[in-house]
Amino acid sequence: QVQLVESGGGLVQPGGSLTLSCKASKSVFTLLAMGWYRQAPGKERELVVRTIIGGTTKYAEAVKDRFTFSRDNAKNTVYLQMNNLKPEDTAVYFCFADRSGPDTRSWGQGTQVTVSA
Repeated sequence: QVQLVESGGGLVQPGGSLTLSCKASKSVFTLLAMGWYRQAPGKERELVVRTIIGGTTKYAEAVKDRFTFSRDNAKNTVYLQMNNLKPEDTAVYFCFADRSGPDTRSWGQGTQVTVSA
């Protein structure tokens, strides 16, 4: 099991930016994939971005060109840079890590992002 600790959520105005962080208890090189989901009130959890360690990164269409996933291998930390935020981006954001597939997935505790004027 991988422990994930998230930080960086908050309240931001439309058009603003936030960066979320997710620190893993193990080296990212022991993992198959990492990424972020989000869940808005009354809605199902949806994939925001998923990256294969050493491979490709895929974004949801709704965030493509606004959100950027990155990682700092030395810190075992991944980031989600969110720009030009919109009210519809309001959700709890969850970091995840797959050791060898979705059935080995670990989740962070979630961090609230609220986009409002």
